[in-house]
Amino acid sequence: MPLHRHLVKGREIARTAGDHASDMFAPLTVISRGLRHHSAWAKDRWQATPKERRGPTLFLAAAMAVGVYLLPHGLLFALIALMASAAWAGRAPKAAPAPPAPDVADIKLNALYAALTPYLCGPEDANPMYRFEGDYKAAFGSWEFDGEGRLARLELGYPAYFTDTEPAARARIEQVVQGKAGRAREYRFDWDEESNRLRIAALTPLPTDITAQRFVAAPGEIVLGFTDEDGSARTIPVNQGGAPVQQPPVVWRTGPRSSEPHLLALGATGYGTSSLVRSVALQALPYADLVVVDGAGTGEHACLVNRPGVHTVETSLHGALAALEWAAGETDRRLAALNAARHAGTAPPEDVTRPLWLLLDHPTELSELARAEGRPDPQDLLELPLRHGRAARVTVVVAEDLAAHDRLTPTVLATTRARVLLGPTGPEEAYTALGAPLDIVPAAHAPVGRGYARIGNAAPVRLQVPATVDPLDEDAPAPLRDAVIALLPHRDTRTEAPPRPEHPPVVPVVLAKDEPLIRSRPIS
Repeated sequence: MPLHRHLVKGREIARTAGDHASDMFAPLTVISRGLRHHSAWAKDRWQATPKERRGPTLFLAAAMAVGVYLLPHGLLFALIALMASAAWAGRAPKAAPAPPAPDVADIKLNALYAALTPYLCGPEDANPMYRFEGDYKAAFGSWEFDGEGRLARLELGYPAYFTDTEPAARARIEQVVQGKAGRAREYRFDWDEESNRLRIAALTPLPTDITAQRFVAAPGEIVLGFTDEDGSARTIPVNQGGAPVQQPPVVWRTGPRSSEPHLLALGATGYGTSSLVRSVALQALPYADLVVVDGAGTGEHACLVNRPGVHTVETSLHGALAALEWAAGETDRRLAALNAARHAGTAPPEDVTRPLWLLLDHPTELSELARAEGRPDPQDLLELPLRHGRAARVTVVVAEDLAAHDRLTPTVLATTRARVLLGPTGPEEAYTALGAPLDIVPAAHAPVGRGYARIGNAAPVRLQVPATVDPLDEDAPAPLRDAVIALLPHRDTRTEAPPRPEHPPVVPVVLAKDEPLIRSRPIS
C-alpha cells in the first residue's frame, strides 16, 4: 500500500476519533465553561463588595454551607444544583465580538482623497502627496464632522506646482470638494498660497424667516439683508419668527458722504431682485422721494402708486422716458441750487436737500423696446444722475436679470460699485457681477433672496434679503403681505380694507304724519 494512502487513512481515523471524543466530553466541556462563568461572577461580586461587608458575607456563606451539610442528602442536592446551573450557564459558547462599524471619516475622506488625486497628482513628481491607492492622512491635516456625519471643516495640503492663482484651477478643486462633501450647503474656501494649504468650512444657513420691518438704522443707511457674524461689524434687533433677536446686517450707506452712492442688483430669475427693490423703497420712503420704473411691466411695484413721497411708478416706455428726463433735469437743477447756496454762504433750500431715489427694475426691457422704436435708451438718461448723483442727493438703484448683464450700459456698470448677486451662480458669473472672486461656493438649491453683496472694494459677504412680498399678490402668505402693508405711508383701498368707523352710522327715521312716535306692542 502506498505511503500517501496510509497518511490519508490515518488522518481519517484521527478525525473520527476526535469527533467521538468531542461528543463524549461535550457535557464536561459545557459544565466546565459554566463553572468558569460562576467563578468569574463570584470574583466580580467579591471585588464589588465593600471591605466592611466582606466579613458578614463570609459568615453568611459559611452558615449556608453548614446548613446544607446538616440537611439529609444536602451535599448531593447542592452538587446536582451546581452542575445544573453550570450546564445552563455554559450551554452556548461565547459569541464572537461583532466587527467594528466602519469609520465615517475613513470612508468619506478616502473618497475625497481619491477624487482629488487626478487634479493634484503630477506625473513627474518623485514623491507625490496625492497618489492612487494612497492614504488620505498624508495630505489632510485636520478634519471635523458634525452630528449628522457631514463634513464641517477640513484642512488639506496640495503640491507647490498646483496653479492656485488661476480661478479655473481653484474652481475645479472647489467643485470636487463640494460634490463629495454635499451640494446642499455652502462652503468657504480659504486658499493659503504661501504655505500651500486649503481650509474648507461648511457655513450654517442664513435665517429666511425675517420679514419686512423697520430696521434700526440711521437716515441714509439701507439694510440690504443679513449675513454671518464675521461678515458685519454690528448687530441690530429684528423680529424673527415672532421673537426679538440680534442679527448682523449688511448695511449700505448712501448720501453725499457715501463712497458707493449707487446700487446694482443682479440675480437669477425668481430669486428676489424685485423684493430687494421693494425693501429698499420701504426703507427710503420716510425721508426721501421715489421715482420707480418697472421695466418688466409685471406690476411688482403697484403698491407704491399714489403713496406720499412717490412721484410716479412707470411701466411704459413713454412714461419711463418722461420720468427719467425729469430726473435728469432735477439733478441739474439741484446741482445749480447747491452751487449757488455754497457760493452765497447760505443754507441750501429744502427741496434740493431731500434725497431723491431712482429705482429701476429690469430697465433693459425698456432699452430693447426703445431700440426697436428708434427712441432714446432710458439707460442713457441715467448718466447725469449716476455721475453727479452723490453731490445732488440722487441715488440710483438698478435691478436686472443676470442674463441681461451684457445689455447694461458701461456708465451703469462703472458707477454702480455697490453690488448684490442673488441666486446660485458659477464662479465666472459671480466674478462678473461682483467684480471680485467669490471664496464661497453656492449651494445647489438656494432659497429666494439668498445671495452675496459687495460694497465697494470690500470682500463679498453672504446675504439674505428680508421677505418683502408684493402686497397685491393674493398667492403670497397673508402675514408677509401685512408686514409690507404696515410699512407703507398710509392706508390704500387697493391693498387694505377701508377703516371701520368707531360708531355705527345713524340712519335717519322718517315718520308719517299719522304715525305715532311711540308704538305699542302686545305683551306675550
